[in-house]
Amino acid sequence: MTSEIIDWDEDLPPATPEEEYESLVRTLRRTNGFRLLFVECVPSEGKRLIAKVQADFPRKKVEVLPLDESVYNFYNLIEELPKRDEINILFVTGLEYSFDEYEREKRAIGWESKDIYSYSWRGVPPVLMNINQQRERFLDNFKICFVFLLPKFGIEYFIHRAPDFFDWRSSLFKLSMDKESLQAESMLACSERWKLEQYLALTPEARKRELVRIQGLIDEDGQTPEQKAELFYEQGLLYDFAEQYAKAIASYDKALEIKPDKHEAWNNRGNALGNLGRLEDAIASYDKALEIKPDLHEAWYNRGIALGNLGRLSEAIASYDKALEIKPDKHEAWYNRGIALGNLGLLEDAIASYDKALEIKPDKDEAWYNRGIALGNLGRLEDAIASYDKALEIKPDKDEAWNNRGIALGNLGRLEDAIASFDKALEIKPDDTSAFYNKACCYALHGQADLSIQNLQRAINLNPDKYREMAKNDSDFDRVRSHPQFQSLIQE
Repeated sequence: MTSEIIDWDEDLPPATPEEEYESLVRTLRRTNGFRLLFVECVPSEGKRLIAKVQADFPRKKVEVLPLDESVYNFYNLIEELPKRDEINILFVTGLEYSFDEYEREKRAIGWESKDIYSYSWRGVPPVLMNINQQRERFLDNFKICFVFLLPKFGIEYFIHRAPDFFDWRSSLFKLSMDKESLQAESMLACSERWKLEQYLALTPEARKRELVRIQGLIDEDGQTPEQKAELFYEQGLLYDFAEQYAKAIASYDKALEIKPDKHEAWNNRGNALGNLGRLEDAIASYDKALEIKPDLHEAWYNRGIALGNLGRLSEAIASYDKALEIKPDKHEAWYNRGIALGNLGLLEDAIASYDKALEIKPDKDEAWYNRGIALGNLGRLEDAIASYDKALEIKPDKDEAWNNRGIALGNLGRLEDAIASFDKALEIKPDDTSAFYNKACCYALHGQADLSIQNLQRAINLNPDKYREMAKNDSDFDRVRSHPQFQSLIQE
């Protein structure tokens, strides 16, 4: 007869948050001097925990060390704490930000995910290496009970990257949120930002805190699939606005695994793919969004941009037309439609499209500028100049508009006005090679050889191959072509 080992905890339900808190309190009461405690919780739950412990231990000195940015030498940080010897319990929050910073630094120097997440010393964040190496000094020098509050991924970092420290004189507690609090916190995390400007206004530190907060909510055991999909989507948006497009796509993919009909995720996934230059994949993603919601004007518009960037201009125009059927006042679609038409040589249609954009948004300087180009290409030079003037009323530092305005004036024979326009371009952009070259042409047409050669020299110095070759065959230089300095310039 063989005996059977029974695991008495096997069928026990997980501890409630109240039971887990009482267990932590008992441990804190029994602890005098150095100890390590780890609490797995989301930041909001951590704040509540600190307040409860401070209330339940009025006779103990309970302090908080909030780490709002990446740290490297944790030991020195503790050593430099004011009145350190009076502290009994020290809550440490935000250590996970050091892990996030470590990952970003490694990606920036070309590490792949397998290197970053490997469990060798090569893959250990400096702060954990410091903690692991200094553990005996922690015991000898600090009579403090350290309570590290970390989300799930932060605890896993400790387990795998600093196992000696984690297993040494430590205990782990898990404070899960109750169902109602978890739902409320998750909904809040997904609804706080509803405008583009709110995402753009986030500082890198604030964005990092939000990403940590959302990952913690995703990892909560009681999280519903529907809410998890929303959290992954919000995570994707935060990565998107941080220009971490690969991570954004991974988050959108996780949202779509749970909720395949989330058209917003397909659309934003397409944007992230487009920003990575994966235009065909972006179009496929927009198509998925449009299968689910055919009247999603944003997806039609974004699809048009991707098609235009691939040179598929007729398809791009058709896509903009679909966006405009749904939202006729989408000035961006009228504007980009104008660019596509212009690139097809349909200049009158392009001008009409820019005019529609300007009816809706009269201060759209790009539309005035591109309208000027189309008018110039049609030979309507006075109208082109008027269009450039409108662009410059709105954006006086648009050097390209000053330069193109100068070209139109030059083509009308108004050489002095043209030179003044090129000078304005050069005030804004002192290394504007095109403006130097165009000034040289004007001075040559005026018969002012010295000034012409001087400006041509500046253009050639900045871009020798292009402007030397252009000057050889440009009839604007016919009046100065025989000048020895001109010949020397184009022959070098």
